[in-house]
Amino acid sequence: MAEAWMAAEEGRLHKRRGRSRLRAAGAGPNHQLVFTDRVITTLVVLRFQLPHAALALLYGVDRSTITWAVHEVRPLLAARGFAVPGHGDRRLRTLADVFAYAAAEDVELRLDGTEVRVRRHRANKPGRRAYASGKMRQNTKKATVVTDGQGRTLWAGAFRPGRMHDQTAVKTEGICELFEQYPQVRAKVDAGYRGLAKQFPDQVQASPQPARRRPSNRHKPRNPHHWTPKGYLPGPSPES
Repeated sequence: MAEAWMAAEEGRLHKRRGRSRLRAAGAGPNHQLVFTDRVITTLVVLRFQLPHAALALLYGVDRSTITWAVHEVRPLLAARGFAVPGHGDRRLRTLADVFAYAAAEDVELRLDGTEVRVRRHRANKPGRRAYASGKMRQNTKKATVVTDGQGRTLWAGAFRPGRMHDQTAVKTEGICELFEQYPQVRAKVDAGYRGLAKQFPDQVQASPQPARRRPSNRHKPRNPHHWTPKGYLPGPSPES
C-alpha cells in the first residue's frame, strides 16, 4: 500500500502547489508519522475504537495528525480487499469476486448485516432521518458481511443508512443477478433475508422465524372500582 499512498500524497501536494515540485523527492520536512505507523494507528482505531487523542499521546503528535492518517489509510485498506483463505496472493474486492470464488471452490457462504453507531446529523439536513434505525433505536450505518463456513470474512460492503433493511441493501449491490449467474452457489442467511430465500429456495437457506407467543385468552378480574364512561363501577356487596 506504500506505493499507492505515496502516489496519492504526491497528487495532493501537486494540487496544492498548482505546479510540479522544484526540489527533489524527499526534501522538506519529514512526516511526523511514517507510513507504517499510519497503518498501525488506523488498524487500532478500526479494531478497538481507541480515541484519536489517546493514540496521539502515545505517538507524541497532535490529535489532528492521527485523524488525518486514518482518513488517508482507510481508503487504501478498503481498496485492498480481503485475502482468500489459504491463498495470500489472491484478493476478493467485490461481491462478484466472492461469488466467483464460492462457485470455483464450492464454498457455502454466510450472509448477514451489521450496524455501527454514527453521529447524529445536524437538524434540517437532507437525509437525516435515513440514519435513524428503529431496531437499534439510534443513528447507525449498516454494512453487509459475507463469510465462509468457518466465519472467515470474504467481503464487507453495501454500506447504507441504518433505516434501510438488510435485504434491500444487498439487492442494491446486485446479489439477485449474482445468484442467477452462479446457480451452484449456496448461502445461509438469518430471518431478515427470508424474501431472498423465497426468491432462490434452492440456493438460499434462511433460519426459521421464531414463533410468536399467542396472547392468553384469560382476562384478569375487573377492578371493582374501575372507571367507565358512566362513572365508577360499584364495589362488591357485603354479601359477596
